[in-house]
Amino acid sequence: MRASYRIRVQGREYLPAKGAALVVCNHVSFMDALVLGGCSPRPLRFVMDQPIFDSPWLKWWFLLVGAIPVESERRNTAGLRRTLDQISQALRDGEVVMVFPEGRLTPDGEIHPFRRGLETMLARDNVPVIPAGLAGLWGSWTSHCGGRALKKWPSRFRAPVRLYFGAPVMTHEAEGVALRHFLEARVKALKTAGDVDIARRYRGSAERD
Repeated sequence: MRASYRIRVQGREYLPAKGAALVVCNHVSFMDALVLGGCSPRPLRFVMDQPIFDSPWLKWWFLLVGAIPVESERRNTAGLRRTLDQISQALRDGEVVMVFPEGRLTPDGEIHPFRRGLETMLARDNVPVIPAGLAGLWGSWTSHCGGRALKKWPSRFRAPVRLYFGAPVMTHEAEGVALRHFLEARVKALKTAGDVDIARRYRGSAERD
């Protein structure tokens, strides 16, 4: 990942050295999981869509890294329960689980509403939630910018990417507001900080030129 992007990480110390945690992040591109996994000091158990997990080319790797497939409740209620059980077991084993609460890649570069499934997970297991914001991957060929992801040629190399982790959040902190909205606001603030840092560095580079 560092060969492909100029990555700057902030707040890595917020990830606990041991014990369970849930990381939530905005979903920009198909490279997000690789960036997060490569920049995390601990292994992450990714929750991903079943159709992607079943990819004939990549399933072996998803199995190797312990990814957890999830199906929509409309398609398979029993399958969703199995996924929640797997997530609970991973957290009870002291692992770090990673989810993209938007449930899909952003179609426009903005963060879209977090889905209710996030609250369902946390109702089962009250663990610290680490918000994370990704900036700089919108515009890559693995994002939906300028057309469907993976359906166009790469146009950038060594683009600046920012990954900002925030302070852990416990469920009781979201008083008077839905927990998913509370975490969504945290993730948006972290992404904005990353966007501002990238813009400032581009501006500084242009001024030096």
